Amino acid sequence: MSESPGRPRAPITEADVLAWLETTAAAVQAGEMSAPELIELLGELRRASAACADASDWALLAAREEGASLRQIAPVFGKGYVRAPAARLEKLHRQAQNSSQWLAILRHKNEGAR
Repeated sequence: MSESPGRPRAPITEADVLAWLETTAAAVQAGEMSAPELIELLGELRRASAACADASDWALLAAREEGASLRQIAPVFGKGYVRAPAARLEKLHRQAQNSSQWLAILRHKNEGAR
Protein backbone atom coordinates (compact mmCIF):
# COMPACT_ATOMS: atom_id res chain seq x y z
CA MET A 1 0.00 0.00 0.00
CA SER A 2 1.53 3.32 -1.01
CA GLU A 3 1.20 6.39 1.14
CA SER A 4 0.50 9.81 -0.29
CA PRO A 5 3.35 12.21 0.46
CA GLY A 6 1.06 14.77 2.13
CA ARG A 7 -0.68 12.34 4.48
CA PRO A 8 -0.68 13.60 8.07
CA ARG A 9 1.53 11.59 10.41
CA ALA A 10 1.35 11.27 14.18
CA PRO A 11 3.20 14.22 15.77
CA ILE A 12 5.35 11.85 17.83
CA THR A 13 6.40 8.25 17.39
CA GLU A 14 7.47 5.46 19.72
CA ALA A 15 11.03 5.89 18.43
CA ASP A 16 10.91 9.63 19.26
CA VAL A 17 9.79 8.87 22.79
CA LEU A 18 12.42 6.19 23.34
CA ALA A 19 15.21 8.46 22.06
CA TRP A 20 14.00 11.26 24.35
CA LEU A 21 13.75 8.84 27.27
CA GLU A 22 17.31 7.60 26.76
CA THR A 23 18.64 11.17 26.71
CA THR A 24 16.59 12.20 29.73
CA ALA A 25 17.55 9.08 31.71
CA ALA A 26 21.22 9.84 31.07
CA ALA A 27 20.71 13.40 32.34
CA VAL A 28 19.05 12.09 35.50
CA GLN A 29 21.82 9.55 36.07
CA ALA A 30 24.39 12.31 35.64
CA GLY A 31 22.65 14.33 38.35
CA GLU A 32 21.56 17.05 35.93
CA MET A 33 17.88 16.98 36.95
CA SER A 34 16.42 17.55 40.40
CA ALA A 35 13.31 15.95 41.88
CA PRO A 36 11.25 19.16 41.37
CA GLU A 37 12.32 19.27 37.71
CA LEU A 38 11.34 15.62 37.32
CA ILE A 39 7.96 16.31 38.91
CA GLU A 40 7.41 19.19 36.49
CA LEU A 41 8.41 16.88 33.64
CA LEU A 42 5.99 14.26 34.91
CA GLY A 43 3.17 16.80 34.74
CA GLU A 44 4.12 17.73 31.18
CA LEU A 45 4.14 14.07 30.18
CA ARG A 46 0.75 13.41 31.80
CA ARG A 47 -0.78 16.34 29.90
CA ALA A 48 0.84 15.19 26.64
CA SER A 49 -0.44 11.66 27.24
CA ALA A 50 -3.98 12.96 27.72
CA ALA A 51 -3.64 15.00 24.51
CA CYS A 52 -2.51 11.90 22.61
CA ALA A 53 -5.47 9.94 23.99
CA ASP A 54 -7.83 12.72 22.85
CA ALA A 55 -6.25 12.67 19.38
CA SER A 56 -6.60 8.89 19.28
CA ASP A 57 -10.29 9.20 20.13
CA TRP A 58 -10.74 11.74 17.36
CA ALA A 59 -9.04 9.39 14.86
CA LEU A 60 -11.28 6.52 16.00
CA LEU A 61 -14.41 8.56 15.41
CA ALA A 62 -13.10 9.83 12.06
CA ALA A 63 -12.18 6.31 10.90
CA ARG A 64 -15.70 5.08 11.64
CA GLU A 65 -17.16 8.07 9.79
CA GLU A 66 -15.00 7.16 6.79
CA GLY A 67 -16.45 3.64 6.80
CA ALA A 68 -13.91 1.61 8.77
CA SER A 69 -15.40 -1.43 10.46
CA LEU A 70 -14.73 -2.39 14.07
CA ARG A 71 -12.92 -5.49 12.77
CA GLN A 72 -10.57 -3.26 10.76
CA ILE A 73 -9.94 -1.00 13.75
CA ALA A 74 -9.53 -3.75 16.39
CA PRO A 75 -5.87 -4.63 15.62
CA VAL A 76 -4.63 -1.15 16.53
CA PHE A 77 -6.13 -1.68 19.98
CA GLY A 78 -3.83 -4.68 20.38
CA LYS A 79 -6.64 -7.17 20.52
CA GLY A 80 -8.04 -9.54 17.95
CA TYR A 81 -11.63 -8.74 18.79
CA VAL A 82 -13.87 -5.72 18.42
CA ARG A 83 -14.90 -5.13 22.04
CA ALA A 84 -12.15 -2.61 22.82
CA PRO A 85 -12.92 -0.13 20.01
CA ALA A 86 -16.66 -0.74 20.40
CA ALA A 87 -16.50 0.09 24.11
CA ARG A 88 -14.42 3.19 23.41
CA LEU A 89 -16.86 4.37 20.74
CA GLU A 90 -19.78 3.81 23.10
CA LYS A 91 -18.08 5.94 25.75
CA LEU A 92 -17.19 8.65 23.21
CA HIS A 93 -20.73 8.74 21.85
CA ARG A 94 -21.94 9.79 25.29
CA GLN A 95 -20.03 13.04 24.68
CA ALA A 96 -19.93 13.48 20.90
CA GLN A 97 -21.63 11.85 17.94
CA ASN A 98 -18.86 12.53 15.44
CA SER A 99 -15.26 13.67 15.08
CA SER A 100 -16.26 17.30 14.45
CA GLN A 101 -18.12 17.46 17.75
CA TRP A 102 -15.18 15.81 19.53
CA LEU A 103 -12.78 18.35 18.03
CA ALA A 104 -15.05 21.18 19.22
CA ILE A 105 -15.03 19.68 22.74
CA LEU A 106 -11.22 19.51 22.65
CA ARG A 107 -10.97 23.13 21.47
CA HIS A 108 -13.27 24.24 24.29
CA LYS A 109 -11.29 22.21 26.85
CA ASN A 110 -8.04 23.75 25.58
CA GLU A 111 -9.45 27.28 25.80
CA GLY A 112 -10.49 26.63 29.39
CA ALA A 113 -7.00 25.43 30.27
CA ARG A 114 -5.38 28.71 29.19
